[in-house]
Amino acid sequence: MPDQQPPATVGGGSGYRASVISVSLARVLKTAGLAWTPASGDRMVVADRDMDGQVFVLSDMTVEVHEMPGGPVVRFNGTTEWALDSLELDEVLWLPAEDQLRCLLGDAFAGLSTTPQGYAVRLHGHLDAFTGSEAAEAYGQALLALL
Repeated sequence: MPDQQPPATVGGGSGYRASVISVSLARVLKTAGLAWTPASGDRMVVADRDMDGQVFVLSDMTVEVHEMPGGPVVRFNGTTEWALDSLELDEVLWLPAEDQLRCLLGDAFAGLSTTPQGYAVRLHGHLDAFTGSEAAEAYGQALLALL
């Protein structure tokens, strides 16, 4: 059953904060067929292991994707507090950031506006707007409509 977590905001070292979608919306998008090619800087959670609240950031130095004979795995390098070396890619859940979602919308994206409740995304060829309390959630809802 999907959780009801709000979108996460992940902080970086220089005060940068990236708004990502909620774990529940990420699950729905994955089920709908959203493909992920992991890249440095991507945010993810280790889903369904009581760790949905812990957001990890892929990095070339700490958490990275390795190609193995059985397929890609996510490796946690240099983590002394975990006895976890790697996970299959399907064991983690990508939390796309606002800019990644907008990019995935491509030419279908018509605009983003604020509403009293948050944000609305409009797509070319769609009469209704897709809304969310955060811009990332609105983008995610719009992407779901395209999938």
